[in-house]
Amino acid sequence: MNFTKNDIQQIENKGLTFAQIQSQLELFETGVPFVNLSKAATINNGIVKSSEESKAHYINYFDTKRNAVTIAKFVPASGAATRMFKTLFRFIDEYIPENETINSFVNKHKDADLSLFFVGIEKLPFYEKVLERVKVFYPDYASYSNDRQKLLFVKTMMDDDKMNYGFYPKGLLPFHEYKDHLATAFEEHLFEAALYASSNNTAYLHFTISEVYKDMFDDEFSRIQDIVEHKTNTKFNISFSYQKETTDTIAVTPENELFRADDSQLTFRPSGHGALLENLNQMDADVIFIKNIDNVVVYKYEDEVAKYKKVLAGMLLEIQHEVFEHLKQLKNGEVSEQDIITISEFLEHKLNVVISSEFQKYSTKYQIEYLFDILNRPIRICGMVKNEGEPGGGPFWVKGETGQISLQIVESAQIDKENKKQNEILKNATHFNPVDLVCGIKNFKGEVFDLQAFVDPKTAFITKKTSAGKDLMALELPGLWNGSMANWNTIFVEVPLITFNPVKTVTDLLKPTHQIE
Repeated sequence: MNFTKNDIQQIENKGLTFAQIQSQLELFETGVPFVNLSKAATINNGIVKSSEESKAHYINYFDTKRNAVTIAKFVPASGAATRMFKTLFRFIDEYIPENETINSFVNKHKDADLSLFFVGIEKLPFYEKVLERVKVFYPDYASYSNDRQKLLFVKTMMDDDKMNYGFYPKGLLPFHEYKDHLATAFEEHLFEAALYASSNNTAYLHFTISEVYKDMFDDEFSRIQDIVEHKTNTKFNISFSYQKETTDTIAVTPENELFRADDSQLTFRPSGHGALLENLNQMDADVIFIKNIDNVVVYKYEDEVAKYKKVLAGMLLEIQHEVFEHLKQLKNGEVSEQDIITISEFLEHKLNVVISSEFQKYSTKYQIEYLFDILNRPIRICGMVKNEGEPGGGPFWVKGETGQISLQIVESAQIDKENKKQNEILKNATHFNPVDLVCGIKNFKGEVFDLQAFVDPKTAFITKKTSAGKDLMALELPGLWNGSMANWNTIFVEVPLITFNPVKTVTDLLKPTHQIE
């Protein structure tokens, strides 16, 4: 491909190197390989099912250790709520009340989500708030037909010269209605953090947001800080970061030519949530909880959710302690043959590591190096929920290029569904990943790992997008909890569905975990 001087300058201005762009273009040319599933991870075969006794043990272990370690909560929160209101945008664009009823519109488009929206409209947390504004913008509202009132209600919510909810980040939309106030997802994350992501009555939360929303988040924190700190007896230390421009990837045409805008400039796109590895890489805490901004519950369910977060965190701290003891032993070189067996069994039984079949043939020196290398990695404990029709990446045993088998979280798009065997393994999956992680990112010396060193670059995604009406191919970096953590030590643990309450569409707010009554 031919690059002009202006192209090179544009690449450098973004903080990217020409070599990085060449590497991205090679991926477009060769294609991203599908993963090679070995089998689905299931209970007692890659997924731990904790007994009530062991849950109590891990909760107690965490509670006794939490004030001696640093804890943070990492919340990806950069997305606008546009997708959440997709069905409402279409309704505004296409519905003409003079020509048809809302019922006929719903039936014509088979839009069950829109139907549910109107059926449950009075239970939405922002119903009264929007209704007040409707009457300001449309003083004759009460005289209109029922269908026209519904249209004006939606327009008041969505129009950019009115409430403009489609512009808001999800984290700042009213999610829950209490007797005396409306709570945003951002606020709920603070209350939740006080229960399990705090140490010495202080909670550190880091939100990755779009820079355009920074002042809005600051204003929201100023509004609720005193109330939340008083109710929880917890001080909150809130920080923000933005997806870095240096993680953007170049776009190409469907023919793999450079995609240029009308002004002949190269086109770059944000590279998906995998780009947030750079943000996570700047964290410095012993225990990091990762949870999406829209996965919150109303107050009455928070204790149940917190219970399982503590289970995962207790397991992390206990496993990490054992890992560090083994690493110190290996580093000192005082290792007997029995020690090597003990550490190997720990890796196999506790960390789900498939030891190389050649291991017994290695010299003692190389066995020690091999075990040290595998142990000396970041650790993630991942909650897994039983499949009940909800979308999400799944837990699988995956065979790598070298034949090494490891536990991975795999997205559906990474699987070759045309391959009968692979499709069969996919169908056998019993659980999915609700983005419920507790991570240890420090080594046994207390130093933070360089998380970029544990990425599998071949687990990127190529997706079809449009720009100004033209098709383009976009490259997404390996997902934050998928390929970006491919070479971490991994434990999957079954957690109940109560821990997974995402708001993908506005009608999800009608589900019991988002309703007070």
